[in-house]
Amino acid sequence: MPDVQSMVNEFVIKLKKRKVEGSKSTAKLTAELLRSFISQQRLPHRNQAGALIDAVKAVGEKLIAANPVELAVGNVVRRVLHIIREEDLSLTTAAVGGLSLAAESDDENDMEQDDHPVLSATAVAAAARNALRPPSLQTLLEDIPHSAVAPPTSSSGGDSEGKSKSADKNSMTRKLKHNVIEAVNELIQEISTCHEQIAEQAVEHIHHNEVILTLGSSRTVMEFLCAAKEKKRSFRVFVAEGAPRYQGHAFAKELAGRGLQTTVITDSAVFAMISRVNMVIVGAHAVMANGGVIAPVGLNMVALAAQRHAVPFVVLAGVHKLCPLYPHNPEVLLNELKSPSELLDFGEFSDCLDVGSGTGSPLLHVVNPAFDYVPPNLVNLFITDTGGHNPSYIYRLIADYYSADDLVVRRKSAS
Repeated sequence: MPDVQSMVNEFVIKLKKRKVEGSKSTAKLTAELLRSFISQQRLPHRNQAGALIDAVKAVGEKLIAANPVELAVGNVVRRVLHIIREEDLSLTTAAVGGLSLAAESDDENDMEQDDHPVLSATAVAAAARNALRPPSLQTLLEDIPHSAVAPPTSSSGGDSEGKSKSADKNSMTRKLKHNVIEAVNELIQEISTCHEQIAEQAVEHIHHNEVILTLGSSRTVMEFLCAAKEKKRSFRVFVAEGAPRYQGHAFAKELAGRGLQTTVITDSAVFAMISRVNMVIVGAHAVMANGGVIAPVGLNMVALAAQRHAVPFVVLAGVHKLCPLYPHNPEVLLNELKSPSELLDFGEFSDCLDVGSGTGSPLLHVVNPAFDYVPPNLVNLFITDTGGHNPSYIYRLIADYYSADDLVVRRKSAS
């Protein structure tokens, strides 16, 4: 098996060089890397969950820093951290429940040995009091005197008792890692099938003789529209070309190749054509905690036009694109600038790009942002692999998938 640290370094280099494109592929590769990292991680006997969380945070911090704009990386890291906390809480609750049952079955022995303290209600309640800060099983067991857990044994059984406790610790470690890896496998499966899960809902939203508007290119939107076509829905699609990369051209060609009536329009013609449209369906780069959307550049203009003409604005996004951060958080890098060569030919504009006389700066500047921010008041509906949701419900989804302690992925500083 290859060294996991070298795998992490290779993936960091790919993220820095932007060799991994697309939120889905980035999220899936991140989850697979973390699965390999966890499977090779050696955990101490004390506080296994805490040690695993710190190790995953150390790796996650590197991955996020490699490409801060690709928020899917941080989303997957936080999902895995939440999985670790949930599995640790589940094991802790099960263990405490088993100890409580054992104490009830030994009531007569406890009555005869009043000098031996029993499991306190505080320790039992601590397991379920706070799901965001679950105590480890080892922490609970350390607070319980040995006499409360097992009946007194003779000195001759000391060796076998020590071996049993060591075996129990190893079993707990394996159980935690096994449960976490199984849950990460489910996360990878969820990411892999998000397009299909979203596409299954197409027939509920697209009806006969409707006109759908989209911008640029999105694999999720492609599968969604084609799924409606396969259900014998007859509709037309307007595709805004998505300048300056013009990804809408190839997108429209593929739609037509799959049998959909398609019309290509310029981005500047969106407002002129929106009155003929029944619904706007677009993809997203990320969905923020307030219900706002980071989307390909130009979509804010489309959302404003849709709101002006009372046209539903629907966003398709897998759950792995839900980001628990807000747009104003300093950890969020909302945009990045693409190459100016996508807009201008340097050969034709070389004289304008020369340094101006006496100013020390070029006469012509080119700004080519990659993303727009669409505020939540412009979005009517989110369709995820778990169903349709209003923007005001996004915070509830985020509470189900993330822990408050993991919003900022940073290791604890050693004191």
